[in-house]
Amino acid sequence: MITNSWKNWFATLGLGLLAFPVSGLAADKLTGDIKGSDGAPHGTVEITEAPKGVILRIAATGLTPGWHGVHFQEKGECTPPSFKSAGGHIHPHDITKPVHGRLNANANDSGDLPNIYVTTNGSVTVELYSPLVSVSGSDGRPALLDADGSSLVIHAKPDDYQTQPIGGAGDRVACAVLAK
Repeated sequence: MITNSWKNWFATLGLGLLAFPVSGLAADKLTGDIKGSDGAPHGTVEITEAPKGVILRIAATGLTPGWHGVHFQEKGECTPPSFKSAGGHIHPHDITKPVHGRLNANANDSGDLPNIYVTTNGSVTVELYSPLVSVSGSDGRPALLDADGSSLVIHAKPDDYQTQPIGGAGDRVACAVLAK
């Protein structure tokens, strides 16, 4: 006959074994607080590693209504008001001359993302997918979490997906440092 203490031990072991595979499959995630050019908070971004890319979730308020370009930047810095500290778009390390544009046949810029639409009340909630980067450098894609980090920048205008170097997207109006 099994005593209550053994029953508790087996139950605990069983629950532990069930929990182990789930925790072992937890996806790599990065998050960031979106700040405006005045340093004020404007929302959050969450990035989750996915097979062959990343999924981004952006939730922001206080932005100008309309279409806005969004890009991954090569450094984990967001110094207002211009956010130039974030550097250029993220790209593979072996590329010396990045070419921007999702509509450009020669594009090699991994920071390119689809435009986002901000509603008339200044808010946006969107989920995007990018096959061009990874959280930690999987499958040869540039890592968002490298030695100097990375950031996400929202621009004043939409990206035309062709013009060099940033698709005519204009000033950087919001930025989020991406971190674990």
